[in-house]
Amino acid sequence: EDIEKLRVELGIDDWGVVLGGSWGSTLALAYAQAHPSKCRCLMLRGVFLFSPDEVDYLFSNGGTFGQNPAAWEAYCQYIEDTSQDWGKEKTNLLGAYWNRLQSEDTNTSEAAAAAFVGYELSISKTFIDPAIIEKYLGTPSVLIPFAVMEVHYMINYGFMMRGQLLDNVQCMADHKHRVAIAHGRGDYVCQPQAAWRLSKALRSAGCEDVELEFVSGAGHSDSEPGLADAMVRATDRFRDILKKEQDR
Repeated sequence: EDIEKLRVELGIDDWGVVLGGSWGSTLALAYAQAHPSKCRCLMLRGVFLFSPDEVDYLFSNGGTFGQNPAAWEAYCQYIEDTSQDWGKEKTNLLGAYWNRLQSEDTNTSEAAAAAFVGYELSISKTFIDPAIIEKYLGTPSVLIPFAVMEVHYMINYGFMMRGQLLDNVQCMADHKHRVAIAHGRGDYVCQPQAAWRLSKALRSAGCEDVELEFVSGAGHSDSEPGLADAMVRATDRFRDILKKEQDR
């Protein structure tokens, strides 16, 4: 609804392109399905559908351990080191982080934020620069809002019905939405299978213009050169299509 309020406030008849990456792709899809007549094209990067398996893979069951064992162990180790009941908390790691982020003790909340954000930064790019991670973690107080917001949404599965974004793709087909998806083949935050499932659902619903590009050598971050290139090519194509439609 916030996106729709912005459109109305700015006096825009409809969005030519709605672009979103990661959690932004979730928002873009949710908006397009809630207000299908108000957007024409979607550019999605690193698709996240908020299905339980996606949330659990990333934060609960060690799905990232296979490719990022050190990052996953550090994510768990912080909770274990600060836990009074590790046997219980290891079965609900997100809940354990939430409790620490909500602590009235500043040291506890800042340490939890640093551990949580540090984990994500460690798996977000193909080539990790430890110096950049240390720079971000150097002021943990500024990380708390990000960590609190993300954990809040993750433990509530985005405040959506299970499977909502796939179940509601028919309205996108009915309004002839064009959808381009760029997803890093080495994305360990948002799994490529989410992009694949979305593209199949859109095509099955009757969307005629769905492009999915798995970018080799790219991870999750939109700063990855391959992802940036794919997004520029896709949005350039949308620009040309929209211009032709406008000139008719």
